[in-house]
Amino acid sequence: MEIAEYGGFARAGRYTRSFSSRPTPFLKEVPVSFFEPLQQLVVRLSNYSIWEFAVEFLVIWAVVYVVWRFVHGTRAAGAVKGILVLVLLTLALRVFMPGEHFQRLAFLYDNFLGFAALAAVIIFQPELRRALIRLGEAPFFRPTPSNVPQIVDAMVSACTFLSKNKFGAIIAVERQVGLRETIEGGRVLNADLSAELLQSIFWPNNPLHDMAVVIRGEKIIAAGVQLPLADPEDMRDQAVGTRHRAAVGLSRVVDAIVVVVSEETGAISIAERGRLDRWLTPDMLRSELTRLLTPDEAPGRPAGVVDEDDDLASPDRDEARS
Repeated sequence: MEIAEYGGFARAGRYTRSFSSRPTPFLKEVPVSFFEPLQQLVVRLSNYSIWEFAVEFLVIWAVVYVVWRFVHGTRAAGAVKGILVLVLLTLALRVFMPGEHFQRLAFLYDNFLGFAALAAVIIFQPELRRALIRLGEAPFFRPTPSNVPQIVDAMVSACTFLSKNKFGAIIAVERQVGLRETIEGGRVLNADLSAELLQSIFWPNNPLHDMAVVIRGEKIIAAGVQLPLADPEDMRDQAVGTRHRAAVGLSRVVDAIVVVVSEETGAISIAERGRLDRWLTPDMLRSELTRLLTPDEAPGRPAGVVDEDDDLASPDRDEARS
């Protein structure tokens, strides 16, 4: 019987005319070097220590998690997702493609990734600034007030009086991040905190009543302070006034607590980390201030984050108002 060679295998004579002795096009087009990066990756992974791999994985995961916490709920969240996708694609190119293949595609990815990172730094500078500010919010950088109950009592008493009389007010309480730049242009007081002084500052005939008061510890350090305003599109309730926008604007930039009394409705609100809670009763205000000013109870919500399920006028707030 006639035997023919085909691809290293012996074939019977009746198959001689049906098959060619030439090698298959696929094996000819795909060089052995194409699989070398994958083989090298397997070799590198086999040489890794399980502890080294675990530590590297945890460090990378922690960095990604911290970055995501800072940008979640902000405009930068979508950009971070896109950059992560580009990083993963770039890593895939480096791992699974040999150096002599797809050089132009790899060149475009490398340069575009650097350009995207630079553009993100420029476009999302406010979010990055908040993230850097958060690094200085450890309790050991700035002492916390020791007499929190006295501070809370003075603020609750003053806000209750102002609310009943529908006198507008905005009070910012400094925490770990200093407000020295914010109070520039205001009237420096350095007066002892008291409910009576707060009431007199926000009396309608007082020239300082339209601006904010800044409290540091047991002192009213400044009055007539102009706060940065939040963008209108950042406000979930477009009907709120300038005081509420200023409260949200400052709380997005720093970790200060901002209490607002509406001049139209007398409603008491509190802003913290970009979140605005409205229609607080005096008891609710006392509870919130105590929780936020107590170091062990301070929330860990990152700057600029607004919870998606937060409503500016939730049903429980409306019930409290009525």
